[in-house]
Amino acid sequence: MTDASFTVAALYRFARLSHYEALREPLAKFCCRQGIKGTLLLAAEGINGTVAGSTEAIEQLIARIESEPELEGLELKYSYADEMPFHRMKVKLKKEIVTMGVPEVDPLKSVGTYVAPKDWNGLISSSDTVVIDTRNDYEVAIGTFRGALDPQTKTFREFPTWFEENREQLEGKKIAMFCTGGIRCEKATAFVKGLGFDEVYHLKGGILKYLEDVPSGESRWNGECFVFDERVSVGHGLQEGEIELCRACRHPITPQERLSQFYQEGVSCSHCYHQRSDEDRARYAERQRQVLLAEQHGRKRHIGD
Repeated sequence: MTDASFTVAALYRFARLSHYEALREPLAKFCCRQGIKGTLLLAAEGINGTVAGSTEAIEQLIARIESEPELEGLELKYSYADEMPFHRMKVKLKKEIVTMGVPEVDPLKSVGTYVAPKDWNGLISSSDTVVIDTRNDYEVAIGTFRGALDPQTKTFREFPTWFEENREQLEGKKIAMFCTGGIRCEKATAFVKGLGFDEVYHLKGGILKYLEDVPSGESRWNGECFVFDERVSVGHGLQEGEIELCRACRHPITPQERLSQFYQEGVSCSHCYHQRSDEDRARYAERQRQVLLAEQHGRKRHIGD
């Protein structure tokens, strides 16, 4: 149990969802009626998203989604927040629920072997296992598993090219991949299996499930895990972390980076200072002034979502 006000549900399921377009409006209306906020993505290959609301509202939403026969058995991860971590509710129609850009990849046909969090340490500790972080570079920068390869991708679309370019050094190895909630690495394993690799594994439930289930004293995770909401990051036990977002460029920034001469709350950080003009920073400074005034008058922050 938790005293937190909001339940956060990260969910996905690959499915043959030919009627996905017809689900958009009913799901959006359902969420708005229940006070749920966040994002749901719908595509012919299934559903993906993260939403937050009261525990009762989230339970009702999950039941509503799983009432669609194709979506029964969602992959679900729950966490909690003291404040609503999203500003609005969005239900979007997409070509892919996680964008890789390789149309022939089909996780419903073939994926890697799921590995439970309790068994993950044993797999990645093996000398013949290559551990690959399938997330983007800004996510990896704030936390990853010890010894994991960082493809240094800006988007998931770059992952297939990176793997092809590094294929020779990966041949003959066990390939173990992971991501935040499991969806990216599930699709990545489908891609890698399609290239002829046999021993391909992925962390079931992703980093979030690992941080929830594995005690910190036994963990091989270093740092925090980036999440796509206003909590920004979580650590072991899915407790909210210390990472914040630069409101100018939305890059995650550590407490150490906030000591930089280039950091000014709401205006700039070391990642964006030299990519922005003085005019940009003046505009951001005015926005930040308005945010602070709103907070002084009891209105919630509402920028950069």
